Amino acid sequence: MNQANVHSTGTGRGSLKSYTLGFIFSILLTVVAFAFVMYGSGIPYRIILLFIFSAAVVQMLVHLHYFLHLDRSSAARWNVMALLCSAAVIALFVIGSLWIMFDLNWRMM
Repeated sequence: MNQANVHSTGTGRGSLKSYTLGFIFSILLTVVAFAFVMYGSGIPYRIILLFIFSAAVVQMLVHLHYFLHLDRSSAARWNVMALLCSAAVIALFVIGSLWIMFDLNWRMM
């Protein structure tokens, strides 16, 4: 195959270092959130929930950057747009399903 006709549609593959860093960050965030829940008995419930939510958002960003290689480069722009479109469709399904379930519950009571 002629190399001049091959087009790259995504970003480059990650190195072993980037995958290892992503794995370490993911494990660290999981262990910290777990320890915060297990040993944070004196901490108010709302602060624990806020911390877990924050750790989940950071972990999602770690996964997007280190494993899916989504960043601000122009090569990853189409991948980011596809991810946002998929997230919008998933949100539509989840919100629509919850709406239907709450409406059915209201009608049955």
